[in-house]
Amino acid sequence: MIDVLRQPAVLGLLMIVSFMTLIMTRRLSAITALILTPVVFGLLAGAGAGVGEMMVKGVTDLTPTALMLAFAVLYFGLMIDVGLFDPLVRLVLRTVGDDPVRVTVGTALLATIVSLDGDGATTALVTISAMLPIYRRLGLNPLILALMLGICASVTNLLPWGGPTARAASALGIDQSLLFLPMMPTMLAGLGFGVLVAYGLGLAERKRLGRLALRPLPLAETQADSPADPGEDLSARRPRLFVFNLALTIVLMVGLLSGLAPLPVLMMCAFAIALIVNYPALKLQRERIAAHADNVVNIVLLIFAAGAFTGILSGTGMVSAMASSLVAAIPPELGPYLAPITALIGMPLTFFMSNDAYYFGILPVIAETASHYGIPPEAIARAALTSLPIHALSPLIAAIYLVCGLLEVDVGALQRFALKWAVASSLVMIAAALASGAFLFRVG
Repeated sequence: MIDVLRQPAVLGLLMIVSFMTLIMTRRLSAITALILTPVVFGLLAGAGAGVGEMMVKGVTDLTPTALMLAFAVLYFGLMIDVGLFDPLVRLVLRTVGDDPVRVTVGTALLATIVSLDGDGATTALVTISAMLPIYRRLGLNPLILALMLGICASVTNLLPWGGPTARAASALGIDQSLLFLPMMPTMLAGLGFGVLVAYGLGLAERKRLGRLALRPLPLAETQADSPADPGEDLSARRPRLFVFNLALTIVLMVGLLSGLAPLPVLMMCAFAIALIVNYPALKLQRERIAAHADNVVNIVLLIFAAGAFTGILSGTGMVSAMASSLVAAIPPELGPYLAPITALIGMPLTFFMSNDAYYFGILPVIAETASHYGIPPEAIARAALTSLPIHALSPLIAAIYLVCGLLEVDVGALQRFALKWAVASSLVMIAAALASGAFLFRVG
C-alpha cells in the first residue's frame, strides 16, 4: 500500500487534491499553499535536496512573467491615476442619457475599458460608481450591471497581463504573446457577445419601463451620488498630458501586438517614461509606486510561488506520470480532441474551483496528456481560458461578493440571473476559437 502511495502519479494526484483542498477551505492562502504543498510531496517522492533546485528552476523560468505583470499593473494603474480613461467615462455617461438600451450598452463598454488594467476590484468600483446612480434613477435591474461586469471584464482578462492568462502561461511555461495573439478573435467575439446581450437586456428593460421622459443625469450629479473610491487621489490627475499618455499607450499596445520587443521590456520602458513625464518629482514618483505596491507584490509573489509549485511538479516526474495514466484512460479516438474537450469540461471546473487550483493543479496534467497526441500546450491553455465568464460567477472568488455588496443584491440571485448568459458567452468563445484556429482538434 505504501509503495502504491509513493508512485509519482498517485503522489501527484494527492498533491493537487491537497493543494485544492487547502485553498478552497481557506486553510492556507494560495501563496503559502503553492510553496508548502509541493515541498512536502517532493520530499515524500524522495527528491531530497533536489527539491530546492527544482523550486529555483521553476521560479527562474517565471521571472519574465513576473516582470511583465508587475510593470503592467504599475503602468495601467498609473494611467488610471493620471485620468487617461476619464474622458471615455464622461463620454459614456453623457451618451447613455435616459434610454435603458444606451445605459446597458454603455455599461458593457465602460466595464471593458476600465478592465484594461486587469484589476477586477478597480473595474467594479469605477463601473458601479459611475453607472449605479443611473440604474437607480431609471429603475433598471442592477443585476444587469453585475452581468455586464462579469462578462466584459472576464473576457478582457484574456489580455497578457490578465490574471487567468498569466496563470495559464506560468503553469505551462508559455510566452504570453504566444498565448494571447491567436486569442484576439476569440476575445473580440466574447466582447461582441457581451454588447449584444447588453442590447437585448436593454430592450427588455425599455419594454418593461418604457422610455422614460427624464433629462440625462448631469455628470456632476452622477459623481456626487456615486459611492466614492477611497483609494482615488484626484491630485494625481494630469489632464494636460492626456494626449501624451494616450499616444504612449497606443504605441505600447502596438508594440505588444507586433512583438517589437519582449513584453517585460516594453512594459518596463513604458512605465518609466510615463512616470517621469507625469510626475517629474521623485517624491511624487515614490507616492505613485507606493499606491500600487500592494497589487504588484501580491501578483509577483503569486507568480514566484507558482514557479515553485510547477518546478517540483515537473522535476519529480509527477506530471509525466499522471499524464501517462490519463492517456491510458482516454479512448484513443478522443485524444486528438483534448483541446475542445478541455474547453467544455473547464466550464464546470472553473465554477467550482479557484483559478489557482485549476490553472496550477489541473491544466499542467491535461497539457502533458495532450502532448502525447501532438497537441501543443498553448492550445490547451487557450481552450481553458474560454470558460472565464463562468468563473466570474464562482462563489470561490472575492469579486462576486464585492459586486453584490456594492449593488446590494444577493449572490444567489446574481448567479441565477447571469449563469445562462455566462454559459452562452463561453460557448460563443469556444466557437470563435475553433473557427479562428486558436486551438485545433489535432495538429500534424
